[in-house]
Amino acid sequence: MKKLQQQLTSVSKILETLLGEVEKITIKIAKLRPVKKAAPAKKAAPAKKAAPAKKAAPAKKAAPAKKAALAKKAAPAKKAAPDAPMTVLETVYGVIRRSKNGASIAKLKEKTSLSSRQLSNAVYKLKGKGKVVSKSRGVYIIKK
Repeated sequence: MKKLQQQLTSVSKILETLLGEVEKITIKIAKLRPVKKAAPAKKAAPAKKAAPAKKAAPAKKAAPAKKAALAKKAAPAKKAAPDAPMTVLETVYGVIRRSKNGASIAKLKEKTSLSSRQLSNAVYKLKGKGKVVSKSRGVYIIKK
């Protein structure tokens, strides 16, 4: 039994010395190799400070999520890369922009292969953004 304890003690001492040597080598390697810094993370828009909550009413946690979702929707649309597929709005706007006398719903349907529902939604949104106006019923032109 004593022999076993002596062996365990000697193995333990050897492991401690090895651990010390490994730590020294690690420090030397760290000094030789400069540490690469990670790309800085994008900072989120600073959140507005909420008024101090009363003890009776707990603070709402869903409000910041809604604000973030609205901020994403309100962010200006980025131009699509040349390889990226066009959105429905871009497609419809492109057809209307290329037409000389305006584009009718039938022409839009033929050129874009979209459903009537998709076309009406796209035209509604483009009108809301102020990019398209009605020339006559069912015919749309770009706003100048």
